[in-house]
Amino acid sequence: MSVREITVQELKTALDAGASVVDVREASEYEEGHVPSAQFIPLGTIADNIDVFRSNHDVYVVCHSGGRSMRACEFLHEQGITNVVNVIGGTSGWIAVGNTVNLGTNP
Repeated sequence: MSVREITVQELKTALDAGASVVDVREASEYEEGHVPSAQFIPLGTIADNIDVFRSNHDVYVVCHSGGRSMRACEFLHEQGITNVVNVIGGTSGWIAVGNTVNLGTNP
């Protein structure tokens, strides 16, 4: 089964409807600006936080441009968690289309 993907515009619509998003970048990247409401779980800690992704709803995964989030989604698929969705373009794409970001450590 392949990982589903969405655009940053589709992510905005999903978030407006109450969706969950997880940011898998490093702490300094997250603090410099992240999608509002994004939960911070660095890529290297996904295995330790796997329960965060267990849900009856889609969980959107974002990084800087879509590469690390795809790796996270692929790992989660290997663990049987198939409700994760990669965000194409990542946070840089989110910013490029004019969406706001939160700064610091608070989502």
